[in-house]
Amino acid sequence: MNIKIILRMLSVILAIISGFMIIPAIIAALYNENEALYAILITIGISIVFFFAVKILSKEENVNKITQRDGFLFVTLSWVTASLIGALPYYISGAIPQLTDAYFEAMSGFSTTGATILPNIETLPVSLLFWRSLTHWLGGMGIVVLTVAVLPVLGIKGLQLIVAEAPGSKVDKLTARVAETAKILWIIYFVLTAIVTILLLIGGMSLIDALTHAFSTVATGGFSIKNSSVAHYNSAYIEAVITCFMVICGINFSLHFWLISGNYKNILKDSELKGYLSIFFVATFIITSETLGTNYNSITEAVRHASFQVASIMTTTGFVSADYEQWPFLSQTVLFVLMFVGGCSGSTSGGMKVIRLVTLLKQGLIEIKHLLHPRGVFILRINGKPVKKDMIYAISGFFFMYMFLAIVTTLVVSSSEVDMETSFGSAFAAIGNVGPGLGKVGPKGSYEFFPSYVKWWLSFVMLAGRLELYTVLIIFSRDFWRK
Repeated sequence: MNIKIILRMLSVILAIISGFMIIPAIIAALYNENEALYAILITIGISIVFFFAVKILSKEENVNKITQRDGFLFVTLSWVTASLIGALPYYISGAIPQLTDAYFEAMSGFSTTGATILPNIETLPVSLLFWRSLTHWLGGMGIVVLTVAVLPVLGIKGLQLIVAEAPGSKVDKLTARVAETAKILWIIYFVLTAIVTILLLIGGMSLIDALTHAFSTVATGGFSIKNSSVAHYNSAYIEAVITCFMVICGINFSLHFWLISGNYKNILKDSELKGYLSIFFVATFIITSETLGTNYNSITEAVRHASFQVASIMTTTGFVSADYEQWPFLSQTVLFVLMFVGGCSGSTSGGMKVIRLVTLLKQGLIEIKHLLHPRGVFILRINGKPVKKDMIYAISGFFFMYMFLAIVTTLVVSSSEVDMETSFGSAFAAIGNVGPGLGKVGPKGSYEFFPSYVKWWLSFVMLAGRLELYTVLIIFSRDFWRK
């Protein structure tokens, strides 16, 4: 285990984060938010001291390649340390006086979950609200992917980092060089953010509002700077823009690259994209049909809110345009199921991922055929290509571990004497990186009332869900630490 190299890479992570903290520091200065400015500057100072201390301690290290174990440990620690340093501005400024709450909020931000312990979001200084949404943007594509683009400066390289971090069951190398792939992903990410920001500005948002909501939309995170989330603006235009881009950003980023490069054939035959869009339109149709005449008088209004909430929950963004707990039970159940489904692999969305569910569904249908035709040979195909058995076994194992962790989390949450709806809702919202759940943690609630041990557990679950479970769980394996 190359501990010094891992520490050196972590110091780069903190340096990058402290660099981005300059933006909210400037905002704090402009808005005369002295306590927030002081807290941000102290945090930047701590990051700089850590960076140079590690650089001095590891200056003689000349390791230019990390192992797969190093990659897993570094990726997990990068989110842990990023959340710790990201929590300091909240804690030092007194905006969030409890360290547990501050860490929960930061982990929720970097993991793009969008769960909050803040009952009144708008009481936070503007600079910290901006930082809160910026953590979404940084965590969305992945701090590690960003770092891979600059690691050659340290003489470190390796696809293990992207494989360990990337949200999804697979990562397509868009170019032969890993650093070049990371740069392409970030360019796409930045361009999408700029487009959303401009469109929201056209819709009447202020620059701060537009930027923070663009960060959360493209990262499919869900932090808003308003207590009532996107519902605060009561704008069909703003909701339409955010709906479209939540759906777009829930798609595998490889497809974005193929679209730009004119590779339309791969896009049209992508099984996951077909399943993803089918689920979105079917769920929207069901909720529209049920809420029309009960909650909404016009089909336009019903489609507007149904499509927004379906996109928000399915892509695990977590924005709210309406109080969906006032909707009929079938509509609420559909949204709960969508928490489990999630977006596409290779996107910033959480959840199980559509590709895994499509694969399991096809395998289930093949098993039925085997019962009818025991001697038949049936091949499972995704995107027209046969899927190896070991991939099916891996997906089945992931499905079990996902459900097992969700059940354990439900039990942990319920031990705090909350109702079953809240327990299930918070468990699946945390592991799926959704944010708002059901019951007390619904669209109008927060996670503030939970005891500290539940908040720490949910922080762990958010991290595990963001990093596809195995990246985190493997560290707790005895074999991982054996030489």
